[in-house]
Amino acid sequence: MPIIRSLAAELASEQDRLFYWVPVLFGAGIALYFALPVEPSLVLCLGIAALGAGLSAIWRQGLAGLLVGSAVASAALGFAAAKIATEVHRAPVLAHGMRGAVVTGWVELVEPRAAGGERITLRVAEIGNLAPEDTPQRVRIRVPVSTTRLSPGDSIRLEANLLPPAGPALPGAFDFARSAWFLGLGAVGASRTPPTPVEFAQPLPLRLALWLPVEQVRQRISRRITEILPGETGAIAAALITGERGGISETTNQAYRDSGIFHILSISGLHMSIFAGAVYVVCRFLLSLVPMLALRFEIKKWAAVGGLIGTIGYLMISGGSPPAVRSAIMLSIMFVAILLDRPALALRNVALAALIILVVSPQSFIDVGFQMSFAAVVALISGVEAWQVWRRSRGAASRRNAFAMIIVVRFFGAIALTTLIATASVAPIAAYHFHKSTQFAVLANLVAVPICNLVVMPAALAALIAMPAGLEALPLWAMGRGIEAMSWVAGDVAALPGAVALVPSIPTIAFALMVVGGLWLCLWGAWWRLLGVLPILVGLALAPMTTAPDVLVGAGGSLVAVRGPDGRLAVLGGRRAHFELERWLEHDADPRPPGDVSFEDVIRCDEIGCQAETAGARLAIARHPAALGDDCARADLVIWLGEGTPSCGGENGPRMIRREAIARLGTHVVFVERPVPGTATAGPHGSRGAGSGGRVATERPTFRITSVAEWRGNRPWAAPHDDGRDRTRWRHAAGRR
Repeated sequence: MPIIRSLAAELASEQDRLFYWVPVLFGAGIALYFALPVEPSLVLCLGIAALGAGLSAIWRQGLAGLLVGSAVASAALGFAAAKIATEVHRAPVLAHGMRGAVVTGWVELVEPRAAGGERITLRVAEIGNLAPEDTPQRVRIRVPVSTTRLSPGDSIRLEANLLPPAGPALPGAFDFARSAWFLGLGAVGASRTPPTPVEFAQPLPLRLALWLPVEQVRQRISRRITEILPGETGAIAAALITGERGGISETTNQAYRDSGIFHILSISGLHMSIFAGAVYVVCRFLLSLVPMLALRFEIKKWAAVGGLIGTIGYLMISGGSPPAVRSAIMLSIMFVAILLDRPALALRNVALAALIILVVSPQSFIDVGFQMSFAAVVALISGVEAWQVWRRSRGAASRRNAFAMIIVVRFFGAIALTTLIATASVAPIAAYHFHKSTQFAVLANLVAVPICNLVVMPAALAALIAMPAGLEALPLWAMGRGIEAMSWVAGDVAALPGAVALVPSIPTIAFALMVVGGLWLCLWGAWWRLLGVLPILVGLALAPMTTAPDVLVGAGGSLVAVRGPDGRLAVLGGRRAHFELERWLEHDADPRPPGDVSFEDVIRCDEIGCQAETAGARLAIARHPAALGDDCARADLVIWLGEGTPSCGGENGPRMIRREAIARLGTHVVFVERPVPGTATAGPHGSRGAGSGGRVATERPTFRITSVAEWRGNRPWAAPHDDGRDRTRWRHAAGRR
């Protein structure tokens, strides 16, 4: 058919762009692995990878066969890579809370906290009387009092309360335990005693010994910075040079987030590009001052080597965080492209960088930082390509007009345009993960990014160069003034009315459609790239169609939320579950702080329990066995918060959620669905013991109840849930020696 032949010809003309889809399909295989409800076997994953690779090798007849075979192979290899990464990172995870556990180990990282104290990451030698096969390799412990004498490599002992890494606050929320699995964290906690030095017979672990000199240099740099720039200005300066953000207060972090310039505080593409680019420009400028070199050699390539060395050096000083590693890989590929006389800024280089990262660290695909950084870079480079095509189509007149433009206008116009493109590209990701949208990001970036580009980061480079000679005071002073200006911009923009729009939880399918549509729009070059608008529009249409739960029960049973007639949550309890309640409100796009959420007018309580009604269903919250008789007779759903596992009449009784199940399976979410025809409940809606009159012969609603454990499935990082709040599950395991 003519249409098919035409499409085939168009596709053949874009064969050079097919490679761009390899990391996308590789990532799709990774996403499939993490979406599974059960853990596949390693043999099965390797078999799938071999089958996909074999299919790609066999099925190569024609362009269609090549495309299908390569797509299947890429996805299968991504699936297997994710499984291999899971097994490589397999390490013991604490199975239960431990109170007063004596922990001995080597300090890997010391992070100051703005609220006071420090957070210490320890490479564990022993934890109490745990067997070696049950002992986590790495723990993260909060020490309430700063101990400036601690340095990476120190061997210490302290007593701490430990917990397994926490799971999601509700089904679909961020799973810290999964991230901790790939970080090697087997427990988190808070110290009960100050750290004390100890002597170990065994030597430092090899990996820690190799990284120790770099970590010690980073710590010395941070101390020199904060000595010259005290307070939060120094904390931000340290964050921009060494990557240590623990000293920045949550108020400042929130201001940067709400203004849309939080990316400035995290060492990523912006900082790595400025730093490496400055090294490249300085090297090329200095080499050009020597005519003998400039006229005989390709000093551009020499400068690229300098930029490559600067990239690796800054990566090490910044602590090697995942965003910094991703940016360093991308910049390294670009400098190598200069050495090979290839275009440095091209989608092929970005695709290659993404593929390298996913092969080495497949779990990065589900990391929000990876998603946002590559979404922004792909959109920006695609936008530059489209701009260049448009300029070529305009011809010389466009170039004359471009030369006539004022340089300053072009500079700030480019910042505004790139901010718009980057903001639009990461908006679905921010809405899906953070449930927020910053409305004045363009305004804040228009002012803050030039300050960062022209003042802050060049001053940071000068400070690092001058620091060995002790001359860093002047460049750090200039850096501090730039930071103060950026913080002023962040605070003022964040304070504007409507600076932040809250976005309720959106369906995963809507998010996936918007991402696929955006990739289709950016990665193709022919006219059919515009077809990517269709899935974006469908995703936007589906975004508001999430059904919010009517009841949530979490924190081991100490937190219950019921949706009231106004559509907002009324909450019972929550003093010990502030973080969990914050996540529930975020998913609802509810701007109320947790302290302002009450239960009056929705939940009615007495000494032995509570009652409420939501979506036509009657709810009872029972704390004492004396309440169960009336609650089982009246309610459609009973939440039992007492001891034991009582029942409410079997199949004919109301549904029950028991405290034991909440402590074991995590937060439960309840959706009220259609009534079951032919079922009936009876009883008044008033106080207990008021008799049997009133409402009779009503159809009983049904419920869809999902727990965190059911949503997570049977995965290595989803061990039996133990949130530590049920004190009966704590084990006193000081294990003093």
